[in-house]
Amino acid sequence: MLRSELIDSLHEENPHLTRFDVERVVAVVLESITQTLEKGARVELRGFGAFSVRYRKSRSGRNPRTGGEVFVAEKHVPFFRTGKDLRARIDSTR
Repeated sequence: MLRSELIDSLHEENPHLTRFDVERVVAVVLESITQTLEKGARVELRGFGAFSVRYRKSRSGRNPRTGGEVFVAEKHVPFFRTGKDLRARIDSTR
């Protein structure tokens, strides 16, 4: 689902809100999650999942085109772990 599809879906479910209001709500929620992750904190949405930041050490990797060795610097990457309810719902539909 794309961001625009999410906005359309929420707008259809809430016709009393303008499309602009729905866009702002989605933007504020995503920005709040982003800012919290930037601080290194965890965001937990009960039943859905948890966003956190994980540290990756520096390492040597391979350039897939040339096969040559390249250095990959250390970095922090976002990580998402699904919640128990979400996992159960997805598993029951398969």
